[in-house]
Amino acid sequence: MPLGPQERIVFEEQSTPLYEEIVASGGIDATDRRIAARGELHAAFELLVDVGLVSRSDDGLTWRAVDPAAVQAQVVAPLGQQGAELIAESAHWAQAFSTLSHAWRRSPSAVGGPFAEIRGETIANFLASMVSEAEEELLTAQPQDRRGVKQLGEAGAREIAALRRGVKMRTLYQHAARRGADTRKYVSAVTAEGAEVRTLDEFFNRLIVVDRRIAIIPSHQGLNVAMVISEPSMVGYLVDMFERHWERARPFTSSETSLMRDIAAEQRAMTIRMLLEGRADPAGAKRLGVSPRTYAAYVADLKNEFEVETRFQLGYEMGKRGISGRETDASAD
Repeated sequence: MPLGPQERIVFEEQSTPLYEEIVASGGIDATDRRIAARGELHAAFELLVDVGLVSRSDDGLTWRAVDPAAVQAQVVAPLGQQGAELIAESAHWAQAFSTLSHAWRRSPSAVGGPFAEIRGETIANFLASMVSEAEEELLTAQPQDRRGVKQLGEAGAREIAALRRGVKMRTLYQHAARRGADTRKYVSAVTAEGAEVRTLDEFFNRLIVVDRRIAIIPSHQGLNVAMVISEPSMVGYLVDMFERHWERARPFTSSETSLMRDIAAEQRAMTIRMLLEGRADPAGAKRLGVSPRTYAAYVADLKNEFEVETRFQLGYEMGKRGISGRETDASAD
């Protein structure tokens, strides 16, 4: 049953300060007299329990705060479904949760310290929440261009809203992303709102940095697990790595013949390096952000260029001519 105006008043005036206290202190003792049956904060505490914003520890001795993003929809969405007469009330609840979210984000202990792990659907919800709360800057690195049409559309809507709030955004893709019609449409939409997008020849890991305060990276356990980093030195290091990649990247929006020729040369050089390093086709394709079939076509083009029939002959011919795949870097230097 949806919560109403009376519960929201208690939530805003009593439950919210209590929640913030629990976040700041890392929990509240289950025997605390204030939350007991006749305690002064009993009603406020019971509302937090009903909503799901606090949970009891395994030993039953402590109540700890829960991320508001994980439970907000359970309160806000039903309100929105009741019809026009409840829309205003739903907005009030969303604002109340926004206040809690800020308290949650500012407390390292609330997400498990400077390094926290999030899994499954929580990742998408967390990212959506962080983008909606961004105030100054979004830095994103998206390798391999694996986001589908739906994901690009949802991300684009959130990011355009952030750009219109005055948030600056820079996004980095691999060169291969230029061939995707959906990605080009997405880039056109966000750049029209002031975002900057560039592409790079080499592989890099996925990265999102919000306001240079929180960074999200993939976990070594796979794409279904992500790490949330709020430790300032580590976030600064990741920002520095992004900036170094950004300086070497090429603007996405330009279609100048000379630029496209440079990009083709960089992809050719990367393919040569993958071959000389003895990388298998799947690994080489991943490094370039292309499919194995496209990568095989790159190799076939090199065979034609050097007039050979096998990869062994290709490697021998490139070695004989002193080709390393880093000639582009030397020219740039």
